[in-house]
Amino acid sequence: MRDVTITELERLGGGIADAEATFQMDEEAFRRFYERTARPVWAYLARMTGDPRLADDLLQEAYYRFLRARPALDDEAHRRNYLFRIATNLVHDIRRRPHVDDNALPERGECETSEAHGGDVAADTVRRIDLARAMARLKPRERDLLWLAYAQGSSHGEIAQTLGLKASSIKMLLFRARRRLAAILRDTER
Repeated sequence: MRDVTITELERLGGGIADAEATFQMDEEAFRRFYERTARPVWAYLARMTGDPRLADDLLQEAYYRFLRARPALDDEAHRRNYLFRIATNLVHDIRRRPHVDDNALPERGECETSEAHGGDVAADTVRRIDLARAMARLKPRERDLLWLAYAQGSSHGEIAQTLGLKASSIKMLLFRARRRLAAILRDTER
């Protein structure tokens, strides 16, 4: 084992203090951040898992890991992307577990509740159910891409950061996911 000098210890101690100084989030700042991000992150988790109760648990775990990690992030958008990245990784971890089967998860869309805006409620419900079933037939990454792009309104760079992909590949991946979703929806209409 190597001996450590006092100057090395001071340098290590200074690095810890610097890291804590870069991520100063007091209780009030965290409360505001939570109020702005909790609902979209929960919706994202509920959509990815199809289970609102599991989304509740994963949301709590995501914020716990976010606070524990103390990331050195520049602004609100970076913090938000980092939080979505944690949420995505939590869902991927659950899917990797051998005792969890994606087919055993509830139907996608069961957790959604939206009111019709002056249209035919039955037709809107049928379209929502068809879309939920079509989304369930997509690959998890395709679902994630479509959800982040169209439900969350994330940019290609934010999607790449959240899913750990190259920003240059997002446009093509979204194109393929949309095309596959459209094909599945056409098949269900027949």
